[in-house]
Amino acid sequence: MIELFASDTPNGKKISIMLEEIKFPYKVTSINLTKGEQFKEEFKQISPFSKIPVIKDKGNNKSVFGSGAILIYLAEKSKKFYNKENKLDIDQWLMAQMGLIGPMIGQYHSFYRFNKGKSKYGEERYFKITKDIYKNLDDRLSVSKFLACDDYTIADIATWPWIARHEWHDIGLKKYNNLCKWYNIISERDAVIKGYNFMGGGQIPCP
Repeated sequence: MIELFASDTPNGKKISIMLEEIKFPYKVTSINLTKGEQFKEEFKQISPFSKIPVIKDKGNNKSVFGSGAILIYLAEKSKKFYNKENKLDIDQWLMAQMGLIGPMIGQYHSFYRFNKGKSKYGEERYFKITKDIYKNLDDRLSVSKFLACDDYTIADIATWPWIARHEWHDIGLKKYNNLCKWYNIISERDAVIKGYNFMGGGQIPCP
């Protein structure tokens, strides 16, 4: 049994989707970020930076923090979505999500969605970066069915939840044919539908 400590965010959805994909039994412990539950001492013991998600693997009494590390852990444990032949490419696209795609789109959410009107510079800067991310992903998907290779991997599982917030971005996902196709293919997976709604978040947004 896996215990998932998470909130209904893209990083939380990465792990719920992965757990649904590999069909591991799990339970969700909600961490209310607006109430500051991530800063409680008992949570900091398993998440040094007070960030979600975290998992506890009851089978071996291990805990893992950081969504990328959790995806690798679950992929290696299940032997799914992380094939040896494409490991280097998977790692690169996973790290691109962890180091660029997620943080930059997250900043865009902060300025444009949650603090609109407070910083024109912030809104314009992160709008441009997010738009560039859409373009770069679209370019990659013009030559590869999925991000790392022609197989669905943890790189796709990591990235898809951030694009699932496309309605917040005012960029127009439909303008990016390859990215839109990739998004729709993944959106139709049963595990993605279940994992997206792991906290009652509703239906996956259409492009």
